[in-house]
Amino acid sequence: MTTEGAKGDGGKFPLGLIPRYPLEQVAAVLGFGEVKYGRHNWRKGILVQRNLNAALRHVVAYNEGEDLDPESGLSHLAHAICCLMFALETAKVRPDLDDRYNPVVFTRNRDDHPEHVALST
Repeated sequence: MTTEGAKGDGGKFPLGLIPRYPLEQVAAVLGFGEVKYGRHNWRKGILVQRNLNAALRHVVAYNEGEDLDPESGLSHLAHAICCLMFALETAKVRPDLDDRYNPVVFTRNRDDHPEHVALST
């Protein structure tokens, strides 16, 4: 005899596996951004590459021994996670803002515009 009610959650994402501390740190960064830029400002549209560059700057700062972002006082890694989440969401819902390098598009554009020929060494 089961003591539990039925729940149809098979195949759903196990969001409870996300560790609490990083989740709270990301929320703190989002709160900082809300005060600085306004709630959901990033949803207005930011190029994917800008978010990737920002994430990399935070990762490099952390890798060089700086744990906290000087402006916010919050974790560089939490900032990087936010930037990566923004990039992931933007690439999904705003493909027009996905400005990552694409060799197919680059080659096609280069062929269409001969002035973009690679420099020889």
